[in-house]
Amino acid sequence: MDAGLFGGTFNPLHNGHLGIISHVKTAFDLDRVILIPSAVPPHKHNTDLISAALRLRMVEETVEQLDGFQVSDMEMRRSGPSFTIDTIREFKATQAPGDRCYFMLGSDAFFDIPTWKETKEIFAAVSVIVMHRGAPEPPRTYGTFIDEHIATGYTWNQDNTSFIHPRLHPIHICAVPRIDISSTLIRSRIQQGQSISDLVPEPVEALIIEKELYT
Repeated sequence: MDAGLFGGTFNPLHNGHLGIISHVKTAFDLDRVILIPSAVPPHKHNTDLISAALRLRMVEETVEQLDGFQVSDMEMRRSGPSFTIDTIREFKATQAPGDRCYFMLGSDAFFDIPTWKETKEIFAAVSVIVMHRGAPEPPRTYGTFIDEHIATGYTWNQDNTSFIHPRLHPIHICAVPRIDISSTLIRSRIQQGQSISDLVPEPVEALIIEKELYT
Protein backbone atom coordinates (compact mmCIF):
# COMPACT_ATOMS: atom_id res chain seq x y z
CA MET A 1 0.00 0.00 0.00
CA ASP A 2 1.30 3.44 -0.97
CA ALA A 3 -0.01 6.16 1.32
CA GLY A 4 0.28 9.93 1.19
CA LEU A 5 0.12 11.95 4.41
CA PHE A 6 -1.33 15.43 4.14
CA GLY A 7 -1.61 17.55 7.26
CA GLY A 8 -2.96 21.01 7.95
CA THR A 9 -5.24 23.08 10.11
CA PHE A 10 -8.08 22.72 7.55
CA ASN A 11 -9.66 25.90 8.90
CA PRO A 12 -11.78 25.12 6.94
CA LEU A 13 -11.10 22.26 4.54
CA HIS A 14 -11.82 23.53 1.01
CA ASN A 15 -11.96 22.46 -2.62
CA GLY A 16 -8.44 23.72 -3.24
CA HIS A 17 -7.08 21.18 -0.77
CA LEU A 18 -9.04 18.38 -2.39
CA GLY A 19 -8.19 19.33 -5.96
CA ILE A 20 -4.45 19.44 -5.32
CA ILE A 21 -4.18 16.24 -3.32
CA SER A 22 -6.41 14.40 -5.80
CA HIS A 23 -3.95 15.42 -8.52
CA VAL A 24 -1.02 14.07 -6.49
CA LYS A 25 -2.86 10.85 -5.65
CA THR A 26 -3.33 10.18 -9.36
CA ALA A 27 0.17 11.28 -10.38
CA PHE A 28 1.85 8.96 -7.87
CA ASP A 29 -0.76 6.18 -8.08
CA LEU A 30 -1.29 6.29 -4.31
CA ASP A 31 -3.65 3.77 -2.79
CA ARG A 32 -4.83 6.28 -0.20
CA VAL A 33 -4.29 9.81 1.01
CA ILE A 34 -4.68 10.39 4.73
CA LEU A 35 -5.71 13.86 5.86
CA ILE A 36 -4.39 14.73 9.31
CA PRO A 37 -5.95 17.79 10.98
CA SER A 38 -3.47 19.55 13.26
CA ALA A 39 -4.56 19.95 16.87
CA VAL A 40 -1.96 22.53 17.96
CA PRO A 41 -0.09 23.78 14.86
CA PRO A 42 3.35 24.96 16.05
CA HIS A 43 3.82 27.47 13.21
CA LYS A 44 0.38 29.08 13.10
CA HIS A 45 -1.10 31.52 15.58
CA ASN A 46 -4.52 32.08 14.07
CA THR A 47 -7.16 33.78 16.19
CA ASP A 48 -9.81 32.47 13.76
CA LEU A 49 -8.86 28.83 14.42
CA ILE A 50 -11.97 26.90 15.43
CA SER A 51 -11.87 23.87 17.69
CA ALA A 52 -9.91 20.80 16.68
CA ALA A 53 -13.07 18.69 17.08
CA LEU A 54 -15.01 20.75 14.54
CA ARG A 55 -12.14 20.78 12.03
CA LEU A 56 -11.83 17.01 12.39
CA ARG A 57 -15.57 16.60 11.84
CA MET A 58 -15.37 18.68 8.63
CA VAL A 59 -12.71 16.38 7.23
CA GLU A 60 -14.41 13.17 8.41
CA GLU A 61 -17.76 14.03 6.84
CA THR A 62 -16.08 15.03 3.58
CA VAL A 63 -13.84 11.99 3.09
CA GLU A 64 -16.75 9.64 3.83
CA GLN A 65 -17.89 10.52 0.30
CA LEU A 66 -14.47 10.07 -1.39
CA ASP A 67 -12.80 6.83 -2.48
CA GLY A 68 -9.16 6.48 -1.52
CA PHE A 69 -9.18 9.19 1.13
CA GLN A 70 -9.08 8.75 4.89
CA VAL A 71 -8.76 10.93 7.96
CA SER A 72 -6.62 10.41 11.06
CA ASP A 73 -7.02 12.02 14.48
CA MET A 74 -3.51 11.00 15.59
CA GLU A 75 -2.38 14.60 16.18
CA MET A 76 -5.48 15.29 18.26
CA ARG A 77 -4.82 12.28 20.45
CA ARG A 78 -1.30 13.50 21.26
CA SER A 79 -0.63 16.22 23.78
CA GLY A 80 1.41 19.29 22.91
CA PRO A 81 2.23 20.83 19.52
CA SER A 82 1.55 18.79 16.37
CA PHE A 83 5.06 18.16 15.08
CA THR A 84 5.32 16.46 11.68
CA ILE A 85 8.15 14.11 12.63
CA ASP A 86 6.10 12.70 15.51
CA THR A 87 3.16 12.09 13.16
CA ILE A 88 5.36 10.36 10.58
CA ARG A 89 6.88 8.08 13.20
CA GLU A 90 3.48 7.18 14.63
CA PHE A 91 2.06 6.40 11.20
CA LYS A 92 5.05 4.35 10.07
CA ALA A 93 4.76 2.22 13.20
CA THR A 94 1.37 1.04 11.90
CA GLN A 95 2.52 0.18 8.37
CA ALA A 96 3.06 -3.33 7.10
CA PRO A 97 6.46 -4.35 5.71
CA GLY A 98 6.76 -3.13 2.13
CA ASP A 99 4.26 -0.31 2.51
CA ARG A 100 5.51 3.03 1.21
CA CYS A 101 4.78 6.38 2.81
CA TYR A 102 4.95 9.83 1.22
CA PHE A 103 4.72 13.10 3.10
CA MET A 104 2.95 15.76 1.02
CA LEU A 105 3.43 19.51 1.49
CA GLY A 106 3.26 22.73 -0.47
CA SER A 107 6.37 24.47 -1.76
CA ASP A 108 5.92 27.38 0.68
CA ALA A 109 5.97 24.97 3.61
CA PHE A 110 8.93 23.12 2.12
CA PHE A 111 11.06 26.25 2.02
CA ASP A 112 10.11 26.89 5.66
CA ILE A 113 11.10 23.38 6.73
CA PRO A 114 14.41 24.34 8.43
CA THR A 115 12.29 25.77 11.26
CA TRP A 116 10.55 22.43 11.84
CA LYS A 117 11.40 19.92 14.54
CA GLU A 118 14.09 17.36 13.55
CA THR A 119 14.04 18.40 9.90
CA LYS A 120 16.64 15.94 8.68
CA GLU A 121 14.85 13.02 10.35
CA ILE A 122 11.81 13.64 8.15
CA PHE A 123 13.85 12.86 5.02
CA ALA A 124 15.43 9.86 6.69
CA ALA A 125 11.96 8.46 7.40
CA VAL A 126 9.81 9.06 4.30
CA SER A 127 9.77 10.21 0.72
CA VAL A 128 8.58 13.80 0.37
CA ILE A 129 6.30 15.20 -2.34
CA VAL A 130 6.62 18.96 -2.76
CA MET A 131 3.47 20.30 -4.43
CA HIS A 132 4.47 23.25 -6.58
CA ARG A 133 1.78 25.60 -7.90
CA GLY A 134 2.30 28.09 -10.67
CA ALA A 135 5.47 28.54 -12.73
CA PRO A 136 8.00 25.86 -11.79
CA GLU A 137 11.12 26.84 -9.88
CA PRO A 138 14.37 25.86 -11.64
CA PRO A 139 15.78 22.62 -10.17
CA ARG A 140 18.87 24.53 -9.03
CA THR A 141 16.68 26.66 -6.71
CA TYR A 142 15.50 23.54 -4.92
CA GLY A 143 18.93 21.94 -5.16
CA THR A 144 20.71 24.85 -3.51
CA PHE A 145 18.15 24.95 -0.72
CA ILE A 146 18.37 21.19 -0.16
CA ASP A 147 22.18 21.31 0.01
CA GLU A 148 22.13 24.17 2.52
CA HIS A 149 19.27 23.15 4.77
CA ILE A 150 18.57 19.41 4.44
CA ALA A 151 21.59 17.38 3.32
CA THR A 152 24.35 17.32 0.77
CA GLY A 153 24.46 14.45 -1.68
CA TYR A 154 21.07 14.89 -3.37
CA THR A 155 21.17 14.85 -7.18
CA TRP A 156 18.48 15.92 -9.65
CA ASN A 157 16.78 13.23 -11.75
CA GLN A 158 14.97 14.94 -14.61
CA ASP A 159 13.18 11.77 -15.73
CA ASN A 160 11.03 11.63 -12.58
CA THR A 161 11.49 15.24 -11.40
CA SER A 162 13.00 14.10 -8.12
CA PHE A 163 16.08 14.68 -6.02
CA ILE A 164 17.72 11.35 -5.19
CA HIS A 165 20.08 10.59 -2.31
CA PRO A 166 22.17 7.46 -1.65
CA ARG A 167 20.91 7.13 1.94
CA LEU A 168 17.91 9.43 2.41
CA HIS A 169 14.50 9.17 0.77
CA PRO A 170 13.72 11.00 -2.49
CA ILE A 171 12.30 14.50 -2.66
CA HIS A 172 9.75 14.63 -5.50
CA ILE A 173 8.76 17.94 -7.10
CA CYS A 174 5.17 17.67 -8.35
CA ALA A 175 3.54 20.41 -10.41
CA VAL A 176 -0.08 20.78 -9.30
CA PRO A 177 -3.00 22.86 -10.60
CA ARG A 178 -3.20 26.44 -9.39
CA ILE A 179 -6.53 26.63 -7.54
CA ASP A 180 -7.03 30.10 -6.12
CA ILE A 181 -8.93 29.14 -2.99
CA SER A 182 -7.69 29.68 0.55
CA SER A 183 -9.11 29.24 4.03
CA THR A 184 -8.51 32.96 4.60
CA LEU A 185 -10.65 33.82 1.57
CA ILE A 186 -13.44 31.57 2.79
CA ARG A 187 -13.46 33.06 6.29
CA SER A 188 -13.52 36.55 4.79
CA ARG A 189 -16.46 35.74 2.53
CA ILE A 190 -18.41 34.31 5.46
CA GLN A 191 -17.78 37.47 7.49
CA GLN A 192 -19.03 39.54 4.54
CA GLY A 193 -22.17 37.42 4.18
CA GLN A 194 -21.12 36.01 0.79
CA SER A 195 -21.70 32.49 -0.51
CA ILE A 196 -18.97 29.84 -0.18
CA SER A 197 -20.85 27.06 -1.98
CA ASP A 198 -18.34 26.93 -4.83
CA LEU A 199 -15.33 26.91 -2.49
CA VAL A 200 -15.94 24.09 0.01
CA PRO A 201 -17.40 20.56 -0.01
CA GLU A 202 -21.09 20.32 0.90
CA PRO A 203 -20.50 18.76 4.36
CA VAL A 204 -18.14 21.61 5.27
CA GLU A 205 -20.63 24.27 4.21
CA ALA A 206 -23.42 22.50 6.11
CA LEU A 207 -21.38 22.39 9.32
CA ILE A 208 -20.34 26.04 8.98
CA ILE A 209 -23.98 27.04 8.62
CA GLU A 210 -25.17 24.75 11.42
CA LYS A 211 -22.58 26.00 13.93
CA GLU A 212 -22.44 29.61 12.61
CA LEU A 213 -18.67 29.34 12.27
CA TYR A 214 -16.31 32.17 11.31
CA THR A 215 -18.98 34.85 11.72
